[in-house]
Amino acid sequence: MSNQDQTRPNRLGRGLSALLGGVDETPPARSDGKLAPRTLPIAQLTPSPLQPRRFFDEQAMSELTSSVKEKGVLQPILVRPSAKGDGSFEIVAGERRWRAAQRAGVHEVPIIIRDLTDGQVLEIALIENVQRADLNGIDEARGYKRLIEQFRYTQDQLAKVIGKSRPHIANTLRLLSLPASVQAHVESGALTAGHVRTLVGRLDAEALAEQMVKGGLSVRAAEELVRGPEAPPKEHHASPPKHEKDADTLGLEKSVSDTLGLKVLINDKGEKGGEVRITYKTLEQLEDVCNRLQHAH
Repeated sequence: MSNQDQTRPNRLGRGLSALLGGVDETPPARSDGKLAPRTLPIAQLTPSPLQPRRFFDEQAMSELTSSVKEKGVLQPILVRPSAKGDGSFEIVAGERRWRAAQRAGVHEVPIIIRDLTDGQVLEIALIENVQRADLNGIDEARGYKRLIEQFRYTQDQLAKVIGKSRPHIANTLRLLSLPASVQAHVESGALTAGHVRTLVGRLDAEALAEQMVKGGLSVRAAEELVRGPEAPPKEHHASPPKHEKDADTLGLEKSVSDTLGLKVLINDKGEKGGEVRITYKTLEQLEDVCNRLQHAH
């Protein structure tokens, strides 16, 4: 373990349930002896500049607002004391609930106060959104990038903290190399990360993205659109298959592909053996495969 890892606060990879299990301040007791939640006026809460989310889906916000009007804010908002020293609190997790409470005309919300570092705040915000599949690919990538550049995380450390594979972290970060207009489609929800992942490095990425949006293409159809111009016709004649791959071989291909996050082809030649072909686009992906092979026992 490096000195950096020894000095960094404990990781939050166990998730929000583990995090919320340790509260710095004990809530006041009710007359019946049970713990009462602590509440604060919503005016005393402010959004965090470390919040990775930039886009709030209007339909989802309307639905949440209706729920808050009917039932109130059921889950406490995680906050930390503001650095301004004015008695206000910075929202760590729960900004959507805070915004919905404002729309619903709710004046006070339940809160949990924790003393957290900037790195922990960003970790928690990412964990909350990623675990709930509630963050678009571009905002997710920006959060990863900030943890790497500002808080000196490695991709391996991020994978453990967020609960994602290292290839997922690497592939998500590559989305930031896409043109701004393509990223905007992901932020707005017009396209998903799955749609645009194959556009990374393409000179015609913007034009292809527009075709995907206008055609309302599925991820699979989008992949076929991108693959079409790239695939040389002669590839289909170079090594014509003598027979279809059996279900076991296809299943093994999918399993290894899912594990590595890369395209894997298995060519079984029977008694003559066979070959495994792994396709990578960057040296980082190749390095990841090599590291996995070196550490496999």
